[in-house]
Amino acid sequence: MNNGMDKQHLIVIGNGMVGHHFIDQLVDKGGLAHYCITVIGEESVAAYDRVQLSAMFADKSQQDLMLGDVSWYQNQGIDLRLGQQVVEINRAQQTVNIRDVVTSELICLDYDKLVLATGSTPFVPPIKGNDRQNCFVYRTVDDLAAIKNACSQAKTGAVIGGGLLGLEAANALRLLGLETHVVEFAPRLMPVQLDDLAGDLLAKKITKLGVHIHTDMRTEKITDGETATHRLWFENDTPLDVDVIVFSAGIRPQDTLARQCELEIGERGGIVIDDTCLTSDANIYAIGECALWQARIFGLVAPGYSMARTVASQLVSDTEAKFIGADMSTKLKLLGVEVASIGDAQMRTEGAKEVVLQDSAGGRYKKLVVNADSTQILGAILVGDSSDYDALLQCYLNQTILTEHPAQLLFDTSMLAPSTDENSVVCSCHNVTRGALISQVQQGCHELGEIKQVTKAGTGCGGCSSMVKQIVDEQLASMGMEVNNHVCQHFSYTRQELFHLCQVEKIQDFETLLSTHGKGLGCDICKPTAASIFASLWNEHVLESPYQPLQDSNDAFLANIQKDGSYSVVPRVPGGEITPDKLITLGEVAKKYDLYTKITGGQRVDLFGAQLSQLPDIWAELIEAGFETGHAYGKSLRTVKSCVGSTWCRYGVDDSMALSIELENRYKGLRSPHKLKFAVSGCTRECAEAQSKDIGIIATEQGWNLYVGGNGGMRPRHGDLFAVDLDKPTLIAYIDRILMFYVKTADRLQRTSVWLENLEGGLDYLKQVVIEDKLAINTSLEQQMEHVINSYQCEWKTTLSSEQKLNRFRQFVNLKDEEISLPYQRIRGQRIPIKEEL
Repeated sequence: MNNGMDKQHLIVIGNGMVGHHFIDQLVDKGGLAHYCITVIGEESVAAYDRVQLSAMFADKSQQDLMLGDVSWYQNQGIDLRLGQQVVEINRAQQTVNIRDVVTSELICLDYDKLVLATGSTPFVPPIKGNDRQNCFVYRTVDDLAAIKNACSQAKTGAVIGGGLLGLEAANALRLLGLETHVVEFAPRLMPVQLDDLAGDLLAKKITKLGVHIHTDMRTEKITDGETATHRLWFENDTPLDVDVIVFSAGIRPQDTLARQCELEIGERGGIVIDDTCLTSDANIYAIGECALWQARIFGLVAPGYSMARTVASQLVSDTEAKFIGADMSTKLKLLGVEVASIGDAQMRTEGAKEVVLQDSAGGRYKKLVVNADSTQILGAILVGDSSDYDALLQCYLNQTILTEHPAQLLFDTSMLAPSTDENSVVCSCHNVTRGALISQVQQGCHELGEIKQVTKAGTGCGGCSSMVKQIVDEQLASMGMEVNNHVCQHFSYTRQELFHLCQVEKIQDFETLLSTHGKGLGCDICKPTAASIFASLWNEHVLESPYQPLQDSNDAFLANIQKDGSYSVVPRVPGGEITPDKLITLGEVAKKYDLYTKITGGQRVDLFGAQLSQLPDIWAELIEAGFETGHAYGKSLRTVKSCVGSTWCRYGVDDSMALSIELENRYKGLRSPHKLKFAVSGCTRECAEAQSKDIGIIATEQGWNLYVGGNGGMRPRHGDLFAVDLDKPTLIAYIDRILMFYVKTADRLQRTSVWLENLEGGLDYLKQVVIEDKLAINTSLEQQMEHVINSYQCEWKTTLSSEQKLNRFRQFVNLKDEEISLPYQRIRGQRIPIKEEL
């Protein structure tokens, strides 16, 4: 095997995430100078990202998940053997016997050093009937393909297991359109990471999304069902009928080969290793989920990566490298719910104390675990809002001494200034320090994507990504260099640049945009940004198949989701003008569906408390009465507020009502970087409060005054006076140009007020562009606006005409009229949610 060279033969058994990372690290450390390497993988494809498996249910392909490919191994001179299974290890002769999975051909290879990266196998509880057809595990791309195929003919599904992978599997079934149940033996979801209160809040939030949660449930057997393929029988509870079952009840170390060759095995499984990751054989290492270190199996990828780095260093004579355990902190979004767990969240440390915030009204739970004298964070749990994860994780990893009472951190983590110690760990998955990031920036790596590629920071669990960007930006600024404002790690462009690329190249779908100008899989930042750009440019229905997976939770259902899991419906009432018949219709609809009604500040009627399955029926009745969507769920024009103007008011100098209605109907289909609000006042008494709107218009004796960039909210701002005494055609032309220039050039989620403040040259420059046509783009701006106006469609009405789109609004595939019972109370004659206690 040495081909005449003075090299040892290294065999790696397993080509999963940890096995691939080990090879990558060994190559980086110069291991090819010492070893001829053979990698044996049982699957037919090279290593891929198992953490992102569920992305394949959101229009991602297997290729998108690949960590490496055959050509990379070939270029390194590494013998990658896929679709082959090691059936025997002979430690005395230092050989492995390999069988081809397809042909069953047997071969024997010698080794000098052996690394076991065999990972784990899904644990299937010993339930009678667990081997029935349409019962699956959730582990490989082949598993996902089989699940997807079975779900195409199914209506209901259950996941046995409510841990991290179980909830990922539940989301997969939900995305495939199944009424989904999660069955967990423990009394709470995510029992390893969360406590009882956090698990309870997570269960409530997921239930409101239409997934049924069954905790503290022991499944006794699985038999034929009466209303579906399977029946799950529980101890002391009602049976459950479902068509598809997915087992995700944990993992077991894949130690079969180690047992066969009589390596030391732990009492409950796992290949025993020391601090160098050596097994009981001096020539065999074990890494990842198959390895047992100090009686612990690590079920996350970060510890496996740390083991891989340790062994790679050991094999190139860095005997100081040791595995000393690993951080098990994690941050993720489970079915849209933000969840994070840091360090000793379960308070196992002697003397540990907890500080807890239970925000029932806001749906948040925060717990800090601190040491006996409250000077250090030992762990944390966050549910509902994980925005403090980075600050708390850095505080935990770097053992920051707290100078204030830890309870203050429940409300404000700004006191936790990021550590300036260059030895402080930023990325625990790849053990990347602050100093390593700064060093790479100083050596010429100035792009975030390049930094991540070189250091691997942020490419594991992804929880440190924002911290990595912050450090890189700080270092660039300190070097006097321009700091980029790229949309995210997947696109090295600003929103403005992405808009121009889509417009010039006529890109109309995310896959094309990502493949031509991005990288990776995309994220919750760039996907909605792209969806907004496509809508602004092409104005197609947001629930068409290329766009639907990109939408955020409100746009995805054309309604605003409320804190109790119900939805609000806001029909358009242009200018606030409404006929008595339409008012009666709103009252009848609200009464029929028992909806809470509220007159909004934008002179519309908001109907609260609708269930997902009720939305199409409500829309149909409103549309029949002449209403259409008010786009209250979208980053688009919301309202054009108005006084009655000269129609009724004795002070009005012009018809503000007619103009407000005309403007609302003109711009009602425009999607933009953020929501837009207009107002038209009939005189300078300003009853419509026009100067506090994105676009404000006030009537004068000589015409209309136009204001730009106002807003209310947390940081109120009066609009700037843009032009005075305009006639209506000129006024509309200016508004067309301003809005389209804003849509083209603003950053993601940037209000017009901030956009105008940040616009180089400010108001004067905007006047030069819009009035003087400094950039010679006014014709194209007006043409683009005309396209938006001419292609307008009521998104509710279009949805009602498509059975495929309507399927999204069925909470239960097999029971059309069934509703979720949500807790309500009667106050002031209306139905409102009960404030639930955790």
